[in-house]
Amino acid sequence: MTANNARPRDLAHIHHAELLTPFPQESLAFFRDLFGMQVEHAEGQSVFLRGWGEYQRYGLKLTEGSLPGLGHLAIRAWDRGGLRERVAAIEAAGLGEGWIDSDHGHGAAYRFRDPDGHHCELLFEADRYRPPEALRPRLKNVPQRRVDRGAAVKRLDHVNLLAADVAANRAFAERELGFRTYERVVLDSGEETGAWMSLTIAAHELIYTADHAGGHGRLHHLAWFVDTREELLRAADLFLDADVPIEAAPSKHAVAQGMFLYVYEPGGNRVEVTTGTHFIYDPEYEPVVWTEAERARGQAWGVKTVETFHTYGTPDVSGAATGPPIPPTSRLATM
Repeated sequence: MTANNARPRDLAHIHHAELLTPFPQESLAFFRDLFGMQVEHAEGQSVFLRGWGEYQRYGLKLTEGSLPGLGHLAIRAWDRGGLRERVAAIEAAGLGEGWIDSDHGHGAAYRFRDPDGHHCELLFEADRYRPPEALRPRLKNVPQRRVDRGAAVKRLDHVNLLAADVAANRAFAERELGFRTYERVVLDSGEETGAWMSLTIAAHELIYTADHAGGHGRLHHLAWFVDTREELLRAADLFLDADVPIEAAPSKHAVAQGMFLYVYEPGGNRVEVTTGTHFIYDPEYEPVVWTEAERARGQAWGVKTVETFHTYGTPDVSGAATGPPIPPTSRLATM
C-alpha cells in the first residue's frame, strides 16, 4: 500500500458530484425543499444546486437519466501544474478519456474512469459563488446567509462508491490521485471490503465499499454535512413527516465516527445527512484496519446495519428504475 506521506499532493478536494435521476421533478423538489438546497442554475436536462456553506457555485449537478446513479465525480486541483501532473499519471495508467472544454461553473476538465468504471473529472478553474443581495452575509468569511429550509444542508461532504475490487480502486486513488487512506475493512480471508480516504484532514471524502451484487460503476451514496447533531435529528423528523423512506435512523458510525441519517430520494438514490466526524492532523497517521468480527458488531453504539445498506446501490443491477427499495417509515406494515 502506498505510504500516506509519499502520496502526490496535487488535488485539493471533491468539487461536486453529478447525480442521475429518472424522476427529475420529484428529485429536484426533494433536494430543494427537504434538503434545503438552492437552485443556482438550470440548463438542459440538469439543475445545479448548492448547500449554503459551499464556496463554489454548486456541489450537486442533478441530471435527468433513464436510471439513477452517479453521473460523474469532479475533483479540483490546487493549481494548473497539479492538474497536469495528475492527468499525466492517469493517462499512464490507461484510464484517461480526454478533455472537455467546460461545464457550468468551471473551466476545462479532464475525464477519466476509475478501475471500477465510475466516471470522474479533474478540474482547476472554478467560479466562486457570488450571492445576490438578499443572501449576502454580514460575516465576510462565509459564502452566503444560511437558508433555513428543510434540513438546510451546508455542503457536499463525501461520496461512497461501490466497487468489485476495493483494493484496486483504493490503490488507484492513492497512487494516481493522491488520496490519503485513513481506515480500511479487511475480512478474515484477506479481502478488502472498505476504504475511507481523503485529500484533506477530514476523516473521509471518498469511500470505496464492496459491491456484493457484482455490479460495476455503481453508487452507494452521496452525503451532505450539517453543523450539529440537533440539526441531523431535526432532519429525521422532517423526513418522517414528508414520507421520505428512512433506511437508517440517526446513530453513530464506528468508522470515521460520524453521525448518520440515511434516506432515499425519489429517483432511488441513497443520500445521507451527516455531522460530527473527526479530523486527522497526524502526518504519520497509520490507517486503522477493522476486522470482520469488529464490523459484524454493527455501528459504534451497537446498532446493527440494515440489510439494504449492504445489498442496494444505483443503478439497480436489474437494469430497471426501481425507485427506493423501501417504503416510507409511515407506510411500513404493522406486525
